[in-house]
Amino acid sequence: MKINLLKKSLGIGAIFLASTVWAESEVANKPVHGEYKDWRLLSVSHRLEKKTLRAILGNDKAIEAARQGKTTPWPDGAILAKVVWKERQHPNWPQAIVPADFAAAEAMIKDSKKYASTGGWGFAHWQDNKLVMHDKETAAKCYACHVPMKDHDYVYTFNALQ
Repeated sequence: MKINLLKKSLGIGAIFLASTVWAESEVANKPVHGEYKDWRLLSVSHRLEKKTLRAILGNDKAIEAARQGKTTPWPDGAILAKVVWKERQHPNWPQAIVPADFAAAEAMIKDSKKYASTGGWGFAHWQDNKLVMHDKETAAKCYACHVPMKDHDYVYTFNALQ
């Protein structure tokens, strides 16, 4: 009887250990860039011509740089997320514009060596909660749009944290 109890205890222990190792490996496999939904707000913008509202979020590296005023240039490892919604008029407050349908979540990843040809920034978007880097052609179009902001490290966002 004691042997059967010992076998059962060992079996349960092995299952527990295996599930713990599996759970830890799940955590370890999270995307390197984290989940933008947990990042903090850097700024907001309203694109009149596109009729969209945008929240500009930053990973910890970006938030730290913004708080210290060290954004020209942004440090390598900083990631800026642009979360975009279509705009709509508030149903009970006609003077207010509020978010409507979700439109996109895009990112700029600072790595001055890896993305030297695009001002030190990699361009990407989130698809099914996974950060997907743009192909060279799309990244070149993003970069071309950001060239007017070269003196601000190619970033349009005004830092609201200072």
